[in-house]
Parts: sequence; structure tokens; C-alpha cells
Amino acid sequence: MESVQDHPQTRMMYYFFLLGFFAIFSTTVSKTPVLPLFSQALGADDALIGLIAFFSPLAGILFSFPIGVMSDHIGRKKILVLSGAIFLAAPFLYLLVMNPYWLIPIRFFHGTATAILGPLVSAIIAERFPARKAEMIGQYSSATLIGRTVAPLVGGAIISYFVFYPGLLQYRIVYIAAAAAAVPVFIMTLLYREKESGPLNLLPFSVFRDSFMTFFSNRRLRGTAFVDMATYFAFGAFETFLPILLASRGMSAYETGIIFAVQVLIIAATKPLFGRVADRVDKRVQILAGIVLTGVSIALVPFCQSFAQFLIVSSLFGLGISISTVATTAYIADVARKEQIGASMGALSSIMDIGQSTGPLVTGMVITAIGYTSGFFLSFMLAIVVSVLFVVSVIDHTHQ
Repeated sequence: MESVQDHPQTRMMYYFFLLGFFAIFSTTVSKTPVLPLFSQALGADDALIGLIAFFSPLAGILFSFPIGVMSDHIGRKKILVLSGAIFLAAPFLYLLVMNPYWLIPIRFFHGTATAILGPLVSAIIAERFPARKAEMIGQYSSATLIGRTVAPLVGGAIISYFVFYPGLLQYRIVYIAAAAAAVPVFIMTLLYREKESGPLNLLPFSVFRDSFMTFFSNRRLRGTAFVDMATYFAFGAFETFLPILLASRGMSAYETGIIFAVQVLIIAATKPLFGRVADRVDKRVQILAGIVLTGVSIALVPFCQSFAQFLIVSSLFGLGISISTVATTAYIADVARKEQIGASMGALSSIMDIGQSTGPLVTGMVITAIGYTSGFFLSFMLAIVVSVLFVVSVIDHTHQ
């Protein structure tokens, strides 16, 4: 029989599920596939398109940690509402763009919304669901993956439907759709009820410095964050260069789409499952298993020749990501001080963004200089090195 407390927890679970879906749908439909097409239509060259795309994750690198620190001191809701307001306001700014360079500050502004939301929701879930945090984080992550999967389909359909209309209308309709999807996000952030809230004060620099030092002086937190960095380094390299490798092996765009779609479905379907596992077993073992599987599977990519082989390896890669990432977030919540959950989640998010941003850059240079085998093997080597560092960081501790 369900306890009385199960009902509000169930409502809270649905709340975060819907919030994650609509928020990530809104920001993804603003980016994929419309952003490079819109930029090109405005006259941007390839270099400028790449620069525009870079500024969204840059916001995550810069802001996730300080936002997490602020939420520990002034409360989660104030910053959650700020995130909702940015989600709602940013799509309208694209409607005003007539010069591609304007997209740089707009993408940076839009990126702050996800930079705020991700670590903030992780901190709230860790506090609200102490016994089931990994499972609930997995549920939330699956919801965001569904939004991230559906958004390009909707955006592409809108562009295709309005393709014969004059000017930039086909792109502007996409951003109107993004704004419409952000309306429930803003409303839901307003409806969030916070148990405790601090005063809205300007925090001194020493607060941020102390939180930074506390996180990086803790070897368990530091080692776990490096696992996420290595995971998303590999993920950034994988999603950037696998399509090119597939094309060179004679795979069609349709087959490439299937490979990536299956991978996303595997991650979305298994994250809640592995979240439940992480709540019941030693999270450190699960983290180690996930990062090793991620590294081994990406090392196998250059040796694949057939569609079936690529599909299997891609699925194993997604499984590795699912196993490790849901456990890293929960383990950070276990280890971090109660009063610094937000800062710890923000630091984890910033380090993750660093990995995902540098993965394509460094791998691209290695592939250009040596070849695909060495490029993908780099992610494997990083995963193994980080695995050893992680074991050294946590092996002497009994905390689970």
C-alpha cells in the first residue's frame, strides 16, 4: 500500500518530468536543425556558424557553478524562476535578428537557461528524494532526452512545411514554437514551492571561492567530476565524428539516424532502471563499470564495418553513459555537504560541459593529424586514466 507521502512525491516526480521535457524541447528546437540553417540564411559562413554554436555550452561552463552556489544561499525558487523567464524570453529575441552576429549573444543568453536548470533540478531532487535520488534523477534525465529527441523532428517538420514561404518565415515559426513550449516551463517554475528560502542578498566573492575550494579539495567529488568530464568528452567526440565515419564506410543518412535514435532510446529507457540500481548498490562500482564500458565501446568504433556492428557498439556506448552518469550525480549528492548541494551540482555540470566542448575539438585535431582510430582511442585512454584516478579517489572511503 502506498504511504501518504508517496502521493506528493509522485506529483513532484511528474512535475520535474514535464518541466524537463518542455524546457529541453524548447531549447533544442531552437538549435537543431534550425540554428545552422537560420545562420546560413542570414549570411553566416561555416566559421561563424561554429562560433555561434559554441556560445551556448560556454554559458554552462561559466554559470553552472556560481548559480549553484547562489541557490545554496538565497534559495532554489528565485533562480528557478529566473531560468523559466530566460526560457520564455530567449525565443522571441531570434525573431528580431537580421544579422548573424546577433545570434552570438542570443545563444549565450539562451544557454544560461539550461546552465541554471540542470544543476538546480539535480540539487532539488537530491534534497526531496534522499532515498531515491538516483532513480528520480534518471526519470528527469529520460524526460529531457525525450524532449531532445522530439524537438528536431518538430523543428524539421515546421521548416519543411513553410519552406515555400518568403524570407525567413520558416525559421521564425520554429522560434515561435520554442516560445510556446517555454510557456509551461515558466508557469511551472512560478508554481514551485520551496521549503526554505534565504534572503535575496549580494553574495561576496569569498562565498564562491570557499565553495570552489571545498569542492575541489574533496578528492571524492573531484574524482567523480572527472568521470563525467571523460564521459562527455567521449560523447562529444562520438556525436561529432561518427556521422562522418559512417558516411566514409558507405552508410546512408537514414542508417546514421537509426544508429543515433536507438542510442538515445537506450539511454532514455535505462536511466531510471540504473537509477534504481544505484540507490541500492555501491554507486562507486556502478560509476566505474559505466566509464569503462563507455571507453571500451568508443575504442571499438573505428573497427566496425557493417551497420549491425556500428549499431551494437553505439548501443553499448549509450548503455555505458546511462550506467555512469545517473550514478555520478547521485554520488555527488551523497558526498557533498548538505549546505553545498547546489554548488556541487553546478561544479559537476560545468566540468561536464568542459568535457563535451573539448571532446570534438581535441578529437578533431587528432583525427586530422593521425586518423580515426587514434581519435576515438583517445577517448578510451582518457576513460581508463580517469577510471584509475576515480578508484584512487574513493577506494579508501566506505561512504556509499
